[in-house]
Amino acid sequence: MFSLNKIKTPLLKRKSRQGAFPLRPKKMETVGEATPRVAVVVFVVKGNSVLLGKRRSSIGNSTFALPGGHLEFGESFEGCAAREVMEETGLEIEKMKLLTVTNNVFKEAPKPSHYVTVFMRATLVDPNQDPENMEPEKCEGWDWYDWFNLPTPLFWPLEKMVNSGFNPFSD
Repeated sequence: MFSLNKIKTPLLKRKSRQGAFPLRPKKMETVGEATPRVAVVVFVVKGNSVLLGKRRSSIGNSTFALPGGHLEFGESFEGCAAREVMEETGLEIEKMKLLTVTNNVFKEAPKPSHYVTVFMRATLVDPNQDPENMEPEKCEGWDWYDWFNLPTPLFWPLEKMVNSGFNPFSD
């Protein structure tokens, strides 16, 4: 029988030393209870283009971002991706693939937050579908943008990935 008590975790018992990664960051000053959340965002691809919308939000207002949202209890990444894309754009997607996961901490007011962001890639069920703005209170609208000619400003987590050389079209 497998027992967690038998697993040796010397790193957890070791005191921090200079140059080592801390096990936990210093406690941040936040308003209310700050709990990390999981977001699933989707590179909906069509040719060399990706679908982006201009955010209306307290975090990243007026920046261009991928469709996506919060993972619900018991939901798969693929299920969340399909649901969020449908809710936000009216588009049906398929061929979903997990690309990467990032850890994003937003320290600035008005709403300090911490997101583990799951990046997926998907294609349209019907390539002739056009996106609709299903949540105009959250987004100014959706459009296709060439990956090598993206609009600015990009939402910070997406901008960070683009600047790192990440390419959603590569496997």
